Amino acid sequence: MASSDRLFNRQRTIHDVLGGGLVADVILWRRKNLSVGILLVTLAAWLVFERSGYTLLSLVSSVLLLLFAILFLWAKSAAILNRPAPPLPELHLSEEMANEVTVFVRTHVNDLLSASQDIALGRNSRLFFKVALCLWLISFVGGLTDFLTLGYTSLVIVLTLPAFYERYEDHVDRYTIMGYRKLKQLYVKFDEQFVNRVRKLILETKKLS
Repeated sequence: MASSDRLFNRQRTIHDVLGGGLVADVILWRRKNLSVGILLVTLAAWLVFERSGYTLLSLVSSVLLLLFAILFLWAKSAAILNRPAPPLPELHLSEEMANEVTVFVRTHVNDLLSASQDIALGRNSRLFFKVALCLWLISFVGGLTDFLTLGYTSLVIVLTLPAFYERYEDHVDRYTIMGYRKLKQLYVKFDEQFVNRVRKLILETKKLS
């Protein structure tokens, strides 16, 4: 499809729009094992917090304490009994992965700071109303559910909607643009039939007065 037939006339792929790195691979299920692992771990954490009443700090501390105690006792008993040590992988964060995460975070934080500055200085009224509407929606949704459930639901949406859109991109773009054009036509008709009449009526009333 041509760029004019894409949403927002974009020329880049969804993978490029999302940064084209590890985060984009996870969101678009290019690394299925990692995507499934994130979903399962998040689901397990949500169930634990919801059912057990644990807080994040107490749960993390308890899990780390249990893990380190098991590994410590395993290593000590292995040294005494001349058995192999725990088969731990090399705990190392690669420079490539760290650079990808850093670039992704820096880019989006700079965009956020730039937009915040435009709003604070009154440079972009349209952006102000968009942000105000989004914040109001977040406040409204936050009043209906707790932060943990909202966070898990948001993660599920992030890991499903972009992948679904990438798979059915042509169909989604086609029908969305068709719907947008029809709404635009309806708006033009409404403007011609009602808004212009009201304007003319107001002008005639002012002339008579």
